[in-house]
Amino acid sequence: MRNLNSVHLNGLRTLEAVGRLGSLQAAADELGVSVGAVSQQVIKAEAQLGRLLFERTPKGMLATEAAAPVLAALNEGFLRLAEAVSMAQRKDECILTISVAPVLAARWLVCRLDRFMERHPEINLRLDATTKLVNLAASDIDVAIRVGKGHWPGVKVEHLLEQVVFPVCSPEMAARLKEPADILKLPAVIDAHAMFTWDVWMQAAGLSGEPPAVRHVFTDASLCLDSAIAGQGVMLAWQTLAGYSLQEGRLVAPFGIRANTGDGYYFVTAEGSRESKKVRDFKTWIREEMAETAAIFG
Repeated sequence: MRNLNSVHLNGLRTLEAVGRLGSLQAAADELGVSVGAVSQQVIKAEAQLGRLLFERTPKGMLATEAAAPVLAALNEGFLRLAEAVSMAQRKDECILTISVAPVLAARWLVCRLDRFMERHPEINLRLDATTKLVNLAASDIDVAIRVGKGHWPGVKVEHLLEQVVFPVCSPEMAARLKEPADILKLPAVIDAHAMFTWDVWMQAAGLSGEPPAVRHVFTDASLCLDSAIAGQGVMLAWQTLAGYSLQEGRLVAPFGIRANTGDGYYFVTAEGSRESKKVRDFKTWIREEMAETAAIFG
C-alpha cells in the first residue's frame, strides 16, 4: 500500500465523487466544498497519478476510457471505507436507524411501530425525521423511506407502494356533495410543497375547468390535513397521510375517485452495502404494512 503515499486521500475521494456523479457541482454538493476546490483536487490528483482521467466538456466531466476501471475500483474502495466507518461508529447492532420524511413518520409509520416491536422486540428503532436526502454510504443511517420516482444516485431502491391522491374533507362538508364536480366548489387547503396539483385528480375524475379556490396554503402537509379535519376546506391527500383519519371517521374521501401521481414509496439502502438481518426484518415488515395500505385504497 505504499503507493498510496504518493496520492492524497482527499484527491482520490474527489475523483470518485466526480466520476460517480458526473459533474463538479454535484461532487461539490456531496463533499461540502466549492466547485473550485473540487476542480483543483481533480487536477492535483490527476497530476499525482500521472494521467488524465476526465475530459472537460460542455456537458460536464466525462471519464476517459482508461479511467473506467480506476473509478470503479475507487467506488468499491470508498464503499468499503464507509462500511468500516459505520461499523466503528455503531455502538449497538440492535439499533436500526431509519431516515423518513416527518409527515410519513407522524401520520403513517409511528402509529404502526407497536406491531413491529411485538414481532422484533430485540430491535430498537431510531427515526431520523428529515426531508433531506441523506448520504447513506457516509452516515449511520441504515435505511431510508423516500417518495419520488426512484431515481437517486448511489443507492439501491426497492419499490413499496404507488402514491395515489384523492380529495378529503370533513364529514359535514362531504354531506353537501352530490357529484364529483361539487368538490370543485369547496374551498381548498393547499400543501405548498406537494409534487402534484389538482389537475392530476381532475383529469382522473373527468372534470375540466378551474380547480377549487384556495382558502389556506401551508408548507407542511400535516397542517393541511388538520385544517381539512377542522372543516376549513378540501385537501388533495394521499394514502399514508390521510388513511388513519379516514379510518377514524374524522375525514371522508368523497366518491372514491383516486389518481396516480407517478411517484411511489421506496425502500432505500446504500449501494453495495451488505443487508443485515435487522434491515431484512424491517423491510419484510414494512412491505406488509404498505401492502395493507394498498389494499385499503386499492
